[in-house]
Amino acid sequence: MDILFKENDIILFQGDSITDCERNRQDPKSLGNGYAMFTAIWLSAMYPQYNLTFINRGISGDRTRDLVCRWERDCIALNPDWISILVGINNTMDTSAATFEEEYRKLLELASKELSAGIILCEPFLISPNHNLWRDDLNPKIEVVRNLANEYDATLVPLDKIFEESCSKQPPEYWAPDSVHPTPVGHALISQSWIGCVQT
Repeated sequence: MDILFKENDIILFQGDSITDCERNRQDPKSLGNGYAMFTAIWLSAMYPQYNLTFINRGISGDRTRDLVCRWERDCIALNPDWISILVGINNTMDTSAATFEEEYRKLLELASKELSAGIILCEPFLISPNHNLWRDDLNPKIEVVRNLANEYDATLVPLDKIFEESCSKQPPEYWAPDSVHPTPVGHALISQSWIGCVQT
């Protein structure tokens, strides 16, 4: 299998704590301990000839509005060839779907205007059947991400659907004990799913 990327491409991971995953903020090359790190390792092993560069700028607690505020510094200025975004769970019970879409769209518009980067959008997810209010609030935001991926011709990584299907094989706590922050196995599943979506 081949991948969407070209030789020497720079791939930027953006998002909240799921992306951040304890990365060292003092080290710009730090990828943290989660799916960004797994993805970089596996892709570098699978496609060493591409000489890919990976950057992680996820920040724990971030919502779409926070990404908008730091987008120039933590995205545009880095001039990536690909931008992967996973954000939305912190917007749950905090932001209306309309505002979420407005802020998310601003990120994509700025990237489209300032860069010629490919876009990879990851669905926010909730790995539990017991948070009904959160689920009712999150579902419209997941739909926003799906619609924006279609509108901006982005690659969609359907993580909510993937985790839902995976919970038929192992209980939710196997993937994320608090329903939000994945275990190492959960991060590995995100990474494998992400890689599968960029292979051609």
